[in-house]
Amino acid sequence: MQGPRVSVLVAESPLPVRRPPEHRRTGTVVRLRALARGGVAAGRSAVPPRWPAELLPGHKKPSLSQLCTGSDQNIRITEKPTPRESLVTAMKVELAARTSHTSKAGEETPPPSPSSAAASPPAEDAPLLPDAGVRRRPACGRFAQRSGSFRREVGRAAAETFLLTRLTLILLRYLGIGYRWIRQFLALCCYTLLLMPGFIQVVYYYFFSSQVHRSVVYGDQPRNRLDLYIPTSTTGLKPVVAFVTGGAWIIGYKGWGALLGRRLAERGIIVACIDYRNFPQGTIGDMVEDASQGIAFVCKNIASYGGDPSRIYLVGQSAGAHIAACALLNQAIRECGEGDTSSWSVSQLKAYFGISGGYNLLNLVDHFHRRGLYRSIFLSIMEGEESLQKFSPQVMIMQSSARSAVSLLPRIILFHGTSDYSIPSVESQAFIDALQQQGAKADLFLYEGKTHTDLFLQDPLRGGRDKMLEEIAGVIHSEDPDVSAQHLVVPVARRLVPEFMLKLAGKVSPF
Repeated sequence: MQGPRVSVLVAESPLPVRRPPEHRRTGTVVRLRALARGGVAAGRSAVPPRWPAELLPGHKKPSLSQLCTGSDQNIRITEKPTPRESLVTAMKVELAARTSHTSKAGEETPPPSPSSAAASPPAEDAPLLPDAGVRRRPACGRFAQRSGSFRREVGRAAAETFLLTRLTLILLRYLGIGYRWIRQFLALCCYTLLLMPGFIQVVYYYFFSSQVHRSVVYGDQPRNRLDLYIPTSTTGLKPVVAFVTGGAWIIGYKGWGALLGRRLAERGIIVACIDYRNFPQGTIGDMVEDASQGIAFVCKNIASYGGDPSRIYLVGQSAGAHIAACALLNQAIRECGEGDTSSWSVSQLKAYFGISGGYNLLNLVDHFHRRGLYRSIFLSIMEGEESLQKFSPQVMIMQSSARSAVSLLPRIILFHGTSDYSIPSVESQAFIDALQQQGAKADLFLYEGKTHTDLFLQDPLRGGRDKMLEEIAGVIHSEDPDVSAQHLVVPVARRLVPEFMLKLAGKVSPF
C-alpha cells in the first residue's frame, strides 16, 4: 500500500552557470504548501540543497523525530515520509546551517553605513573590480600637460592671426583700393613667399621655444603686450634690450622682432619686444605713449626675469626707431622741465640704437606720398600737419626749450643702409649732425648697398657673421668687462634661406 502523495511546488530563480565560492552561496528561497490531503503544510522558507544532506560536512542523516522539534511546530507529518519528503527535510537542514553561518559572518563584518559610503565614493576614473576593490588608472599628467600647453599655443596663434587680419581689413577699408596699393601688396606677397623657409623656422621658434615669454601685459590698452626672449644661461643678471618694432605706423607687431630677439638672446642678452597701438587703432601720440609705458615696465620689472635694471638699452627699427626716439626725447624734456621720473628715467638707459629710422617728418611727407603712403593718410597718423614738428626728433632737439634736455640723453648710435629707398639714409645723417651740434654723444654706421630690410631681416636670415648685431652686442658687453668677449664665442648662426632666394627677395621687396 502506498502512502499519500505529496506535491512540492518549487519556484526558483535561475542559478549562475559557475558555482560561486562556498562562503558566498546564498541559495534560493522556496515556498512549500500542501497540495494533497494529509500532505506537508509549511509556511517556512527552505533552501534547495546542492548535495544530499548526509554528505554535508559535520551532519548525519537526521531521523524523522528530530525533524519534528519545537522549532518546527508548523510541520505536520501524517504518514511515512516519501522520498520527496526526505528531500524537503534535507532542504531544511541545509537552510538552518546556512542561516547560522550567515548570522555569524554578519556579526564579524557589519555592513558600512550610508554616511561612510557616501563620504568616500570611488573616483570617476577608478572602475570597480569584481571583489569590490578599486583599480586606479595610472596618471598621465605629463601627456595631459603637454596637450594642454599645445592647445593654448595654437589658441594664442589663432587669436593673434585673427587680430592682424582684422586690422589689415580695417586698414584696407580705410585706404581704399588703388593701383599703388595693389602693386605694393603683390610685391609684399612675393617677398614673403621667397623668405618663407626662414619665416617658418622663426615662427616655430617664436611659438614653441621655452626661451620666449609671449604677451606679457604692461598696460591697460589692447595692444599693451610685450614678448621676452630669455638667454639659455641663467648665471648672473643679464643686460636688457627694449625693442620697438617697425611697420610704417600701420602694421607694426611685436612678433616682427623674433629674429632679432633670438640672435641677441644667443649672445646672453634679454630682449623685450614692445607692442603698441597702430593706425587706425591709435595715432602717433598713442604709439609714443604705449612705447614709453612699455619701457617703464621693463625698467621696473625686468629684474624678476633675470635682467639687470642698471643695464637697459633702447632699440628701434624703421617706424619703431622714430617712435622710440620720440619717447626718449619726451621723457628727457619732462625730467628737465618738471623733474618727472615717476614712470622711468632716461638715466636708466645706457644707449639708444636706431635702425633705418626717420627723424624729420617734415622731409618725409612727400617721400612717403610717392611711395604709396598718401599724404592724407600720413597726416591722419601724425595727428595733422601742425603736429609734424612735435613728433620730429631732429626738429625737437633744435628748439630752445629742449636743448637742455639733450644733455640727459644716453649715447645714440644709428644704423642705416645706403640703398634704403623706404627711408633714405640722409635722415640718419641729418639727425646725427643735429645731435652732435647740441653736444650729444652720437655715432652713425652706414652699410653700403644695404636696403631698408637687409640689416634687420635678410642679413640675420643669411647666417654667418652679422656686422650690425656684432656692433650692438659689442657696445652692450663693453659695459661689463667680465663678459666683454662673450659675444665673440657665440657659434656662427646657420643659414635659414638660400642665397638666391634672398637676392630675389631684395629685388621684389616693396620696402
